[in-house]
Amino acid sequence: MNTSSNTMQLSGLEPLVITKESNFVNIGERTNVTGSRKFLRLIKEGLYEEALSVAREQVEGGAQIIDVNMDEGLLDSKACMVTFLNLIAAEPDIARVPIMVDSSKWEVIEAGLQCLQGKGIVNSISLKEGEETFLEQAQKIKWYGAAVIVMAFDEKGQADTFERRIQICERAYKLLVDKLCFNPRDIIFDPNIFPVATGIDTHKNYALDFFKATKWIKEHLPFAKVSGGVSNVSFSFRGNNKVREAMHSAFLFHAINSGMDMGIVNPSQLEVYDQLDPTLLERVEDVLLNRKDNATERLLDLAERYKGQNNPQKELKTAAWREEKVQKRLEYALVKGITEYIEEDVEEARKNTSKTLEVIEGPLMDGMNIVGDLFGSGKMFLPQVVKSARVMKKAVAYLLPYLEAEKSEHDKKNNGKILLATVKGDVHDIGKNIVGVVLACNNYEIIDLGVMVSAQDIIKKAKEEHVDIIGLSGLITPSLDEMVFVASELEKQNLSIPLLIGGATTSRVHTAVKIEDHYKSGSTTHVLDASRAVTVADQLLGSKKTAFLSAQKESYDRIRENYKNKINPSKYLSLEKARQNKLKIDFDSYAIPKPTFEGPKYFDAIDLSLLLDYIDWTPFFRTWELAGKYPEILDDQIVGTQAKEVYADAQKMLHTILKEKWLFAKAAIGFWPCYSKDEQVYLKNQNKVFHFLRQQSQKAKDIPNLSLADFIAPEGHTDYIGGFAVTCGLNIEAKIKQFDLENDDYSSIMLKALADRLAEALAEYMHLMVRKTYWGYSKDEDFSNSALIAESYRGIRPAPGYPACPDHTDKRTLFDLLDCEKKLGVTLTENLAMYPAASVCGWYFAHPKAKYFGVGKIREDQVKDMAEKKEMKLERMQKWLSPNLI
Repeated sequence: MNTSSNTMQLSGLEPLVITKESNFVNIGERTNVTGSRKFLRLIKEGLYEEALSVAREQVEGGAQIIDVNMDEGLLDSKACMVTFLNLIAAEPDIARVPIMVDSSKWEVIEAGLQCLQGKGIVNSISLKEGEETFLEQAQKIKWYGAAVIVMAFDEKGQADTFERRIQICERAYKLLVDKLCFNPRDIIFDPNIFPVATGIDTHKNYALDFFKATKWIKEHLPFAKVSGGVSNVSFSFRGNNKVREAMHSAFLFHAINSGMDMGIVNPSQLEVYDQLDPTLLERVEDVLLNRKDNATERLLDLAERYKGQNNPQKELKTAAWREEKVQKRLEYALVKGITEYIEEDVEEARKNTSKTLEVIEGPLMDGMNIVGDLFGSGKMFLPQVVKSARVMKKAVAYLLPYLEAEKSEHDKKNNGKILLATVKGDVHDIGKNIVGVVLACNNYEIIDLGVMVSAQDIIKKAKEEHVDIIGLSGLITPSLDEMVFVASELEKQNLSIPLLIGGATTSRVHTAVKIEDHYKSGSTTHVLDASRAVTVADQLLGSKKTAFLSAQKESYDRIRENYKNKINPSKYLSLEKARQNKLKIDFDSYAIPKPTFEGPKYFDAIDLSLLLDYIDWTPFFRTWELAGKYPEILDDQIVGTQAKEVYADAQKMLHTILKEKWLFAKAAIGFWPCYSKDEQVYLKNQNKVFHFLRQQSQKAKDIPNLSLADFIAPEGHTDYIGGFAVTCGLNIEAKIKQFDLENDDYSSIMLKALADRLAEALAEYMHLMVRKTYWGYSKDEDFSNSALIAESYRGIRPAPGYPACPDHTDKRTLFDLLDCEKKLGVTLTENLAMYPAASVCGWYFAHPKAKYFGVGKIREDQVKDMAEKKEMKLERMQKWLSPNLI
């Protein structure tokens, strides 16, 4: 057995790597007909497209695995499971996470396993039908390459004591590992979470025995993981959400400390452990840990106070902290992000020290260390961290003249020097800036080179500053190739500086498969988000570097092997066969709607107040790494308080943006008569062509291989295609520069995030006007904002770089037709990023069957066909389409 790593590898389209250092893995439960009435109704009514939105919401809300269960008496569970999983497979934004196939029926589990395109989990098998059936099912799961949840259940029934739990789990483990050579890293035990405080004496140890069994499993069954359904523990208090929230939080706290790795947890019934009422927490833990004979009675008495208090108002902190000593005041200001008194307090602290530098290295860094610890442990959220950084910067800015007067060397100790840059051709930097703030809060010196930075400039600065780490960021897909180029240039110059890769289009798979191979002299590490950056930097520069890189190499080797095995060319059709399976639309009986004008039309000085009702706030919270859907996120028991604060700050800034005209918005739309042939849309009288891609993966019966061109009528008809470009980023740079001078990262990031949301809102607003007025095919449309966000209307507006049209090169054609540079002031970089960054462009399709989809991987024959039609060298076309190549 290889004992070099405790890593569990799961995958959808993207890998999920679970290590000892990983945080608790949350499993989404809403695609379970027994756990969601809405999902059950949609499946019963055959509304699978709507049911997919439930899965999508879970992934967007932060679920790292989604549990799919179709066990209901009136359903054909097997058929429903197969249909739904096949639909998920065609949705890259859902299929990127691993799937847990959940059923009490083995035939349903096996049918589900046959549909998975990654490495999922089976939930569950047990010894209740004896060893023969257990081993037979486990052997098949192994053959399908899945992980498995094993219930603590044998021929005698469910385990309800510590002794029974560990006896069954040990027996199952030995059977799996010794008889089947089942990979122990793919074994997950569910030692049964039962209700406590039921009034029955034999139930008093249920929670405590779970904790003890979990710890025993982690110590005695190497590499195995532990999972469970947390909500079971509080069934005795149904209807009293306040007590249930406390029980879930406290149970999870002790379970995770005991070694629990993952589980199904309802975020709406979870409170922050540190913020629980101390009296309630004490009595809950008395029950969970069975510390008092009368623990149940004491909790029941206290629970009466909380009935009906499902979302009680939290007590507000008073200004009592101003009475504390200055060190405590500075710590409080940093943790809470309060700038009002910072100059007053650092001046007091400065007068109490012999050297100004001691204020920075003492109370200020002590406070920032607390911030880093709280963020790392999940007790503080990203917007708070950015506010803390603003306080720190203002404090240092105030002290700087005193440092200079004392002729300080400014070489205060830090954890390392990190260079950050958005690569050449890309202008997006919100994520990079957030990572810089978080790293700075953890005592790293940050050198930020900004956006559109060439490989030459990155390497030159890295050498001059003797940096310890280089971090590369990018949003658009061409940035992926630029990162490969930077890595190869580092290799050419025999450098070994660790390289970090981050950005929305990056992934562990791309990093392992495409980038790492070009940088043998140094390490290349993908960083998922800001919360992971500190851990990665600490490991790269600390004593655990060798072990970290060894584990990463093993992980990346496995990713490359899995990628090579998964991308099987035989599972992809030739372009010709894919065309034969195109979407068939009867255009002869379709009344093609004619726009009210042809060519471009421009809109200047758009009133931003018109856009407020069209803002989709969910991505805004995602920018701040707050997981959840708006508006529900505002009442979320975990991030709700912070979500409300950042939302209030956003509203305040929006008001100022409108009042003081910080931003200007412009838009262009256009319509052109056209027809389609294969994947091309030919514009009549324009000598212009839009080139789209076609899905080439093998589809289930009656499911077509789509191309956006399928939604346009073929030659012999006169159809229409629309195009648009909008921006809300004009004039933003002046304000960003002001915030930078004021050391106000929080406001800078907030403004960029709001500009992005306004640009998307303007795109939504213009699409509405197109549907109702300028194209007019939905004149009577009347949707709420939530329905607009859910895209319930007829027609789509895909953008270059999105899954349905991943090729960016047609942006030039679109920009030429709309004359964007001259009319809007929006330009394209050499990698076809739009500048200003808060800009959106794309196409309008009006046909009722038009929908969004993912092209996915394509074969070389389609790349060659595209290169020929676009009169582009094959190597150049391959570069633009590299993320989609098999």
